[in-house]
Amino acid sequence: MGRQINLKSSGEVQKMLEANQIVAATLAMLTDKIKPGLTTLQLDMWAEDFARQQGAVPAFKGYRGFPGSLCVSINEEVVHGIPSERVVLKDGDILSIDFGIKFKGFYGDSAVTLPVGSISANKQKLIDVTKQSLELAIDQVRVGNRINDLSRAVQKYVEGHGFSVVRQFVGHGIGSQLHEAPEIPNYERKQRTPRLVAGMALAIEPMVNVGTYDVEVLKDGWTVLTADRKPSAHFEHTVVVTEGEPLVLSRLLN
Repeated sequence: MGRQINLKSSGEVQKMLEANQIVAATLAMLTDKIKPGLTTLQLDMWAEDFARQQGAVPAFKGYRGFPGSLCVSINEEVVHGIPSERVVLKDGDILSIDFGIKFKGFYGDSAVTLPVGSISANKQKLIDVTKQSLELAIDQVRVGNRINDLSRAVQKYVEGHGFSVVRQFVGHGIGSQLHEAPEIPNYERKQRTPRLVAGMALAIEPMVNVGTYDVEVLKDGWTVLTADRKPSAHFEHTVVVTEGEPLVLSRLLN
């Protein structure tokens, strides 16, 4: 079944919780600041400064040459948008922010899609459906289930609302590496997928398009767009399989 899946000890899960809480706090801080007129580079600088103040290192900056700390993707951009002083948020945009950090040797990773000012009803539906599809996938994070149970939960809900799930990019295991086994597609696969066991840490991230699931990568080598240029939304949480309820590390604790 491919690469070895690394199970996390309780001590490692605790470090991952700390890392993911820094990510969660960063995203909460950015959520409060989002408004028309901001550049995506300003958001990137705020995120990096905030994380470094907590003793964390941005995970994406320099990863395979990526220039930013945040992935900031607007409207028809699916994922991996590069922060820029030339990209200015406008009223009616939707903005996907994906952020990861390394802290005490372990990674945290989470993403949200946010409205900028007042958005259309269809864009709001897209955000709501994508966010709920992630919650339905998290509900499937139980010992004995398979990765396909998560994938099926996302696909069924999203397609039931008339949207499509991206095929080309998937969620992933996470731990002492940003991307570990297993892959977590948002669509059901024909082949048998890994069974969930306690200690698995999963970055589950539905990427949902209004139109076709086909995507294109811009000449910058990073920014992913919907092929039909219709809007896309993205949510992500880092979740650990336990003997009981799913443990969502990247949900902000009070």
